[in-house]
Amino acid sequence: MTPVTVPRVAVLIPCFNEAVAIASVVRAFAASLPQARIVVYDNNSTDDTARIAREAGAEVRQERLQGKGHVVRRMFADVDADVFVMVDGDATYDANDAPAMIQRLCDERLDLVVASRSSDHAQAYRAGHQWGNRLLTGLVGWIFGNTFTDMLSGYRVMSRRYVKSFPAHAQGFETETELAIHALELRMPVAEMPSRYSARPEGSHSKLNTWRDGWRIFLTIVKLAKNGRPLAFFSIACALCVLLAVGLSLPLFETYLATGLVPRFPTAILSASLCLLGGVFLVCGLVLDTVTLGRREQKYLAYLNQPGLPSASDPR
Repeated sequence: MTPVTVPRVAVLIPCFNEAVAIASVVRAFAASLPQARIVVYDNNSTDDTARIAREAGAEVRQERLQGKGHVVRRMFADVDADVFVMVDGDATYDANDAPAMIQRLCDERLDLVVASRSSDHAQAYRAGHQWGNRLLTGLVGWIFGNTFTDMLSGYRVMSRRYVKSFPAHAQGFETETELAIHALELRMPVAEMPSRYSARPEGSHSKLNTWRDGWRIFLTIVKLAKNGRPLAFFSIACALCVLLAVGLSLPLFETYLATGLVPRFPTAILSASLCLLGGVFLVCGLVLDTVTLGRREQKYLAYLNQPGLPSASDPR
């Protein structure tokens, strides 16, 4: 009889000043996933987060570069497993959902399962964050394809292929946007599962700033759209230039047809320049689209170079 292969599971918890909540998070995931390796990455906390996490039974490591994106890059590089569970250390996510998410990842041979947050508590999910999440998730869906409804969730289960092929560039909270677009760009098999989202424990405070971090996430989407869909991106710039040029030149054509004269040379020069600029944008889009195709092929080869999820028939 072929022995059943049990995937190695690592729970990754990025933390910054979560002394109030981290012990309950570590213990909850240790109880829900008793065979998992639980690793807490402390990001220059000024409280007792690291000590409390270690006393709760977690393996604690440090990342000195400030920002969640830096922590994610370090975690993905340093920790090895077959299945990765990444969750915030603020005790807002339900550890009891992790086994079902892992089971679905393995059964359906997925690369990413995102916990779609649902909550009955107004304090758990601030209105500004909820509105911004919907807006940014919709924008990513429009550019890269509609798959996620809660792109910015901090609770997700990932395959080794996904983690080890992820080219992390973000510094802060925009890393969730990069994680979603990585899967969408390579058309990886992904899924969402509903998960209960709770309010933070008393004394714990969110580090997410609605406007500052929302703006950074928006700029990340624009940058990734330029890099991932350059033809569409520069075609829009080309169309805007041409439309503006046409709008400025219509009165000139009317005057020319009526009098045979072009009295406003600066406007005529501006219209011609805008048309030339639009042509430059279009050429840039065509060239970069070819470059992007090559980059996407290399990223997909890096993804395929990693072993898939183990199954009962896989030798270890």
